[in-house]
Amino acid sequence: MGSLMDLVAGDQQEILVAIGTDDLATLSDRRRFAAHLSLGAGLDPTWLDLFSEAARSVTGTDEPPDFLDARRELDSVGAGGPGSGQGQGDRTIERVDPRWVEAIARLDDTQIDRVAGRWIDLLDEELGDLPREEKPWIRQLAGELVAFCRSAQRAPDILFAWSL
Repeated sequence: MGSLMDLVAGDQQEILVAIGTDDLATLSDRRRFAAHLSLGAGLDPTWLDLFSEAARSVTGTDEPPDFLDARRELDSVGAGGPGSGQGQGDRTIERVDPRWVEAIARLDDTQIDRVAGRWIDLLDEELGDLPREEKPWIRQLAGELVAFCRSAQRAPDILFAWSL
């Protein structure tokens, strides 16, 4: 079992089976799952809070909420089972509030670059100056987050799976 930090949209039970059996390659199968975004093992979940803050700053609205506030424990499928908020081992699986996804999906294409720039500024403030070579990756990730959310809007479930 390796590191994991993914957003997946589709049927909750199918997502849990794929993660529980360590069949992570199937998460990118668009016939099974509406959307999938691997955020990589080096990203901290709090970065998504800063992304939310950047989006609010650019749009001048109070949406989306911080990502931390948009995550909820899964309804229990059984004591300690795959729907209990904990997956196998040290993996945590949480439901993402569709309102967070919808707010990100509503970002206009012309706003994405500004959100990415503001996100980089916030990361610099929080973590210190980011290496120059990281910034293109963060700009790309901002676009990928918006694309994920646009694809995930009509999915029955959106889950965030991560391990440290």
